[in-house]
Amino acid sequence: MSQSTESDTTRTIADTAHSWGLPAAGETIFDFDYTNGREQLLRLYDKGTRRQWVASDRIDWTVDVDWENPLGVPDESIMLMGTPWWDRMNDREKGEVRRHQVSWQFSQFLHGEQGALMCASKIVNTVPTIDSKFYAATQVIDEARHVEVFGRYLYEKLDLVYPLNANLESLLNDALTDNRWDMTYLAMQVLIEGLALAAFALIRNNATDPLARSINAYVMQDEARHVMFGRLALRDYYPQLTQKERDEREEFCVDACYRMRDRFLGEEVWERLGLPVADVIDVVQHAELQMMFRGFLFTRIVPVLRNIGLWGPRIRGAFEDMGVLAFADADLDELVSEDEKFADQLDEQRLADVKAVAGSAE
Repeated sequence: MSQSTESDTTRTIADTAHSWGLPAAGETIFDFDYTNGREQLLRLYDKGTRRQWVASDRIDWTVDVDWENPLGVPDESIMLMGTPWWDRMNDREKGEVRRHQVSWQFSQFLHGEQGALMCASKIVNTVPTIDSKFYAATQVIDEARHVEVFGRYLYEKLDLVYPLNANLESLLNDALTDNRWDMTYLAMQVLIEGLALAAFALIRNNATDPLARSINAYVMQDEARHVMFGRLALRDYYPQLTQKERDEREEFCVDACYRMRDRFLGEEVWERLGLPVADVIDVVQHAELQMMFRGFLFTRIVPVLRNIGLWGPRIRGAFEDMGVLAFADADLDELVSEDEKFADQLDEQRLADVKAVAGSAE
């Protein structure tokens, strides 16, 4: 494995310092029926306005992050664990792998959150109903905050950022360039954010580093509402479509889910670290632990697709092939409740710690 240097880090960060232009898609729609909002969506909008938070206040940024194990997790979470390359590494090299893997993962979170920011702002323009415009407006500020949080973590704490992954770029392109408003919902609110929620949950539940744990828990609290937003809007809309139109959307979901499953193989990391990319990918792709991890990423997507009515034989067959069909029976409302409760408990603990420190100083 090649040595990591400051110049390596500088090049990695420089790789992300560019813009990506996409053509605008969809017409801007005004809805002048200001009194016909759906009760569930208006309640979600109300919750979205009340749940706003300030990243510099709610998160303790004074925490020092251990570059050799930024998340504070066991080595079983490392993709190279158990491979010949991992076994030949010394402690310093293993620490570099941990740092690069976390940086790569959080970098995709960062780029995905900017994509969500763009999608939410597009939804405000293109969705035909005023209640959805209301909620999407709260999501815009949520996503801006998430970009701020993940960017600050990567640049200030890890000093290492990876470019946008090709599979994620492809999905963002689909979400932003399709002129049908529901396809932006489907690609972002259901698929990309549904997968991100599951990835955040793995970190939230397993990390011992307090900064990484709190960032993911607080972002999850917002994202759970976003997925619910997509679920409510599409569940009302998809019964109105023809079978051919629903089949087209199911085809998109199947293709997107396979792309997302293959997104978490870390090609950019192995290339950056000077490892044989094709050989590493082959091992990682067939490692039992990594197959379980990639399957877990669909815990939120599968039940939402079933709930909104995209549940034909092709999509069920794809999920059976991936080994994730059993997730269809998950209780979505219970998952959202758990996400909110976990973040609230972190807040309670943070306030208790502040009071304890203040009390000891008196």
